[in-house]
Amino acid sequence: MDAIIFIVLLVIVICFFRRFSNVVFFVAIFDIFLRILTFLKYNTVKEIKTFIAKYFPENIPSIIAKYAKGDLYTILVWVYVIIMIIFLFYIIKIFIKRKKI
Repeated sequence: MDAIIFIVLLVIVICFFRRFSNVVFFVAIFDIFLRILTFLKYNTVKEIKTFIAKYFPENIPSIIAKYAKGDLYTILVWVYVIIMIIFLFYIIKIFIKRKKI
């Protein structure tokens, strides 16, 4: 179910925001959101822990691991890592632009 939600959101982003940078930012924002929820899952009360554990995966690589095995898993994780490297490049580029002003 979580992979379906992620794929639908990714298709919507690709359809509405046709630039590659928007897709990269979407993937990074989605992963950061999942990691914040994971932090909350391990550092809050039991009711919140069970809700988050039931409905949300820990991060994007855990979604990939749940649905892909072997070489496909390796390829998809490397695509994820490359997208995160591109995200880091965009963030640094934005930071440097703002420093010059």
